[in-house]
Amino acid sequence: MRFSIPPIALLAALASYGLGDDGSHLLRIDHYVQVHSSVPAIAGQATEIYVREVVEAATVLRGGPAADRVALFVHGAGTPAEVAFDVPHQDYSWMAYLAHAGFDVFSMDTTGYGRSTRPPAMNDPCNLAREQQASFVPALIPAPCAASYPHQMTTLASDWHDIDAVVDRIRALRHVEKLNLLSWSLGGPRAGGYAAQHVDKVAKLVLLAPAYNRAATAEPPAQVPANGAAMNTQSRDEFIANWDRQVGCAAQYEPATRDSVWADMLRSDTVGATWGSGVRRAPQVTTWGWTTAVVAKTQVPTLMVSGAHDKQVNPERVKELYADLGTPKKVFIDLACSSHNAMWEKNHLLLFQASLEWLTQGSVQGKQEGMLRLGY
Repeated sequence: MRFSIPPIALLAALASYGLGDDGSHLLRIDHYVQVHSSVPAIAGQATEIYVREVVEAATVLRGGPAADRVALFVHGAGTPAEVAFDVPHQDYSWMAYLAHAGFDVFSMDTTGYGRSTRPPAMNDPCNLAREQQASFVPALIPAPCAASYPHQMTTLASDWHDIDAVVDRIRALRHVEKLNLLSWSLGGPRAGGYAAQHVDKVAKLVLLAPAYNRAATAEPPAQVPANGAAMNTQSRDEFIANWDRQVGCAAQYEPATRDSVWADMLRSDTVGATWGSGVRRAPQVTTWGWTTAVVAKTQVPTLMVSGAHDKQVNPERVKELYADLGTPKKVFIDLACSSHNAMWEKNHLLLFQASLEWLTQGSVQGKQEGMLRLGY
């Protein structure tokens, strides 16, 4: 693992700045984990997975977190993890919330996202679907063009490969056997599928709007990766429109929070920021393997949360996951006045508190199993 700040130098810096007297001060540390990629377009190549760490100075100065207080966030289909979970606005950083509770908190970008390695084909706008190419004519491309890489870019299996490399490095770094995994949206199959395969490395799961599909197949498709666009983009207008269609109550989100998230999104993609008025790019993912049979065998204690107004992952799909999950330690939360973007909205602290209770107590409001309604 490559550190932006060596651990010994970090401790010296804390002492020199007098942070030993300000234990609540948060440190943000960049790590890059070296991986031999299993992404089909760059298979076998040496790549880097970006990992952000957020931890209180006091946690570092006392020698690190307790063994059960190490957590890793895994992102969804479009937004990189450090953007999704470490919003630099008011109290909207989920990572900071857990760090202030004594956790050593990490987030990671799988290949093709954020500051992790992006396969070269993602720099070619011709590898977008034709309808998305049209948004960049003629400023970026003179006319719609044929793809130089006509396949989806990554796979769920390559995501699991990336996650495993990061999990092992964090386990070694913090001298723990197991981590807690938290995820959002497509992060559900990423984190949940990984946990099912590595029960010896995962203590608990928190899944926000997990993209569960009872029709998922156990075997990969005939062609891997599947044919199609290698990636997709999202503009600011598209980002706002997708959010606004999921608003179901007054003051559900603040424009300032939205603007902070979008600004961070563009900072995470310096190439996409130059396309048109600025977009975020994300790889298209070929998925398989997180099936009802796999879910039924999963024994990792799991908290599931669904926003009442989520129009991207229907709450009924999350209830299906709750019904199918094998572990007796499982809780489903119906979160009021919340969309797919619940961690950026008015009831975000209810979400954060529930996750903290689950990770530290194995229950929410005293319940280890069952369904809860919060924020109503």
